[in-house]
Amino acid sequence: MYDVTALGELLIDFASRSTDAAGYPTMAANPGGAPCNLLAALSTYGCSTAFLGKVGDDAFGKLLLGTLQRVGIETAGVVADPSVFTTLAFVAFNAAGERSFFFARKPGADSLLRVSELRLELIDDCRDFHFGTFSLTCGPARSATRKAVEHAKSRGKWISFDPNLRLSLWHSPAEARRWILWGTKQADIVKISDEETSFLWGDVSPKEAAQKLHTAGVSVVFVTLGPKGCYYSGNGFDGSVAPPENIRPVDTTGAGDIFGGSALSRLLKTGKALDALTNDDLEGAARFACCAASLSTQTLGGISSVPPEGAVRRFMEQC
Repeated sequence: MYDVTALGELLIDFASRSTDAAGYPTMAANPGGAPCNLLAALSTYGCSTAFLGKVGDDAFGKLLLGTLQRVGIETAGVVADPSVFTTLAFVAFNAAGERSFFFARKPGADSLLRVSELRLELIDDCRDFHFGTFSLTCGPARSATRKAVEHAKSRGKWISFDPNLRLSLWHSPAEARRWILWGTKQADIVKISDEETSFLWGDVSPKEAAQKLHTAGVSVVFVTLGPKGCYYSGNGFDGSVAPPENIRPVDTTGAGDIFGGSALSRLLKTGKALDALTNDDLEGAARFACCAASLSTQTLGGISSVPPEGAVRRFMEQC
């Protein structure tokens, strides 16, 4: 039995660290992909996890599979395809550590996951099924994602969703908005950023955004607010959690995913049904996730930046 099975992208993040005299960047390679960053956090914080996806049968694909196995993520649902390259992402940073993404994905292996390649038993054996929009940007992965969501819902699983908006991967903003809204309507738990709420609904408050998601059928909402912390809402409870002070980000790659995995780990650890979660449960999950995500920004990469639970607990005591 797995606590969480996720579907989506597993890729290499190439992060720009310096430039040579001619202006060409020196890149550092890190394992990543939003759902795998989330699963790495869940695994670190005591949850059992599995992944459904596709990589190339190449050097990068083999490295990524080895990384997932080392952090405790089940890889039986990962296809290694010799006909296509593992997806690559190139990440540039500004002075605040915020990122811009450029993708080598025309196509990349992750976008070619097919319905026939899904190991649906990994969904049958989980408590929560997680997905994002990366796998909804094009087919055949879009069809595979829809099938997996349909299967999970038919089995009564929790469904968690992260919009993880990357506009450059979509044909148009309208298409991105349509599929993000489709994802929210499938989900019980949504982690969404303030940038994404602005994209969907314009100038709305976190509370107004959460209410729109509740109206769509979402039970629990976490709205991340970057350096301002997060807002949570569910079961008639809501509140805000301030971020830890004196954090200067080195690399924010994966921080939102690590927030999502950290919060989800706390909800699962309660052993409660979603409609039985209390304000203490939701606030505790948000506070733990804020601290874990903040600590993750002190280390390069996504999967590799998940802080140990002990470090998060000590950090929480200081805040």
